[in-house]
Amino acid sequence: MIETIKKQIAEVQAFSSTNKEEIENFRIKYLGKKGLLNNFFAEFKNVPNEQKKEFGQVINTLKNTAQEKVDSLKEAIESSSETRGVYGDLSRPGEVIPLGSRHPISIVKNKIIDIFLRIGFNVSEGPEIEDDWHNFTALNLPEYHPARDMQDTFFIQTNPDVLLRTHTSSVQVRYMENNKPPIRTISPGRVYRNEAISARSHCFFHQVEGLYVDKNVSFADLKQTLQYFTTEMFGKSKIRLRPSYFPFTEPSAEVDVYWGLETEADYRITKGTGWLEIGGCGMVDPNVLKNCGIDAEEYSGFAFGVGVDRIAMLLHQIPDIRMFSENDVRFLGQFKSAL
Repeated sequence: MIETIKKQIAEVQAFSSTNKEEIENFRIKYLGKKGLLNNFFAEFKNVPNEQKKEFGQVINTLKNTAQEKVDSLKEAIESSSETRGVYGDLSRPGEVIPLGSRHPISIVKNKIIDIFLRIGFNVSEGPEIEDDWHNFTALNLPEYHPARDMQDTFFIQTNPDVLLRTHTSSVQVRYMENNKPPIRTISPGRVYRNEAISARSHCFFHQVEGLYVDKNVSFADLKQTLQYFTTEMFGKSKIRLRPSYFPFTEPSAEVDVYWGLETEADYRITKGTGWLEIGGCGMVDPNVLKNCGIDAEEYSGFAFGVGVDRIAMLLHQIPDIRMFSENDVRFLGQFKSAL
């Protein structure tokens, strides 16, 4: 009898069908009220005592195997039926899958990065939570230096030496500490300043700062680099450099590009002058090089910085800087880019 049940187990395991009627007949044959399992259970009383344990185990194996087989076959049919219902009818209209779009800040930042990569700059990044040395002191801004008043800072309350970086120049300091000249790098990233939020300013914004350190670097190299950038970025090659002051560069200058006065928008954004300020620049102060372990007698360098948010507002005619951080999909969905 035990061998007979084992043969039935083998038959159950070998059974396969995609027909609901055949599966139901199979279920009745083994698991129905008049099925084989009930017949085998009825024979249990006639089995010798020494075989009862093995006989019971074999019957339970047959029962479990038959039930699992029925369940798996039914599940396969239902799954197949559901799949055909959704994908089998090729005449059904397709469902529109919404595609995301790149953020305008990312579009402009990636374009700036791509321009400088083409002339040999690499990309360096650093922490947004900085220490006093990298954000201020190493950049020729020692404690109590009056130039620190130029930018209000978010300090970490529990530690006055820790702050949210106010510029990505801190990344350049870290890069100079860990790399020997020649150095040619740009540092894109988000920075924070304790400013009133309005249509033209925010407490956080984005910068791309550049640094070039090598032997015999001159202000002429800086001007040529900036002219290349404005030509590639805006299609405008006419620039001017106005004397300015930054603690970490000497001499320092503001960078203006000639935007023109062809349209009413040109008059508005340039305030009727045709010139548009896009950033700051200058020759790296020798003290900054010394603070970073670079011989200022042998090497010189230039640095520059541009605001990504302002350029994005300019290129896409966006009137309010706050729109960049409101995450309105109606606004963001307007921007498409391959970069």
